[in-house]
Amino acid sequence: MAKGQWLDALARRLLVATGQLAPPAARSKNPASPKTPASAEGQACADGIERDLLSLKLAHDPALRLRNAHEVGQLAALGWNLDVNRATAADWLRLPGITPYQVDLLLRLQAGGVQLSGIDDLQRVLGLQPAEVLCWEPLLAFRWYGDIPRNGLLALDLNRASSAQLQAQLGLDPERGQRLVRERGRGPFQDLADLQQRLQLPADLVEGLIGKVSFGKGPLGPELPRRR
Repeated sequence: MAKGQWLDALARRLLVATGQLAPPAARSKNPASPKTPASAEGQACADGIERDLLSLKLAHDPALRLRNAHEVGQLAALGWNLDVNRATAADWLRLPGITPYQVDLLLRLQAGGVQLSGIDDLQRVLGLQPAEVLCWEPLLAFRWYGDIPRNGLLALDLNRASSAQLQAQLGLDPERGQRLVRERGRGPFQDLADLQQRLQLPADLVEGLIGKVSFGKGPLGPELPRRR
């Protein structure tokens, strides 16, 4: 019997044994009978069974992907969490709705020493709506590894900003700003991880850019000369 079928059968037997599900014979005799509302005690028992089943499934399939916010909450109740600044690809891929591209972006930023300080950082880095990332919140742990200062910077499209804007709004020194402009001339930056890798930027500078810059995907125009 396949693993998933065995677990489903176990789930049914546990629910029947605790009175949360009618035996098959009873269900077939009374197909139209209304469901009896579960008591608070019965609901707590059912929740405990669901958590035990989820734990059992994870033990048999460590790469099991959670399907929805309810399962996220059940796993959090088991004491499991995801250390955002140290998570592996397998950890991230458990979350419902996350894409391989998003996981790759997070791992590249992590490899560059970039740390996220809260759910807002994660939302901005991945370009998600608040509701999308809130589903994961019960599992997320934002632990800071080292005391790195964070800078408040203005929003700016790094694929279109002039050297003067980069210096004035982001505080980049002229040499680094010119290097950014030259490098993006070879191709627009895709995201923060791409920016960090191509310019060899320090992690604290990249962390200061989270949510403060964007990466336009359209064609780049020539940089206009400054007015005198």
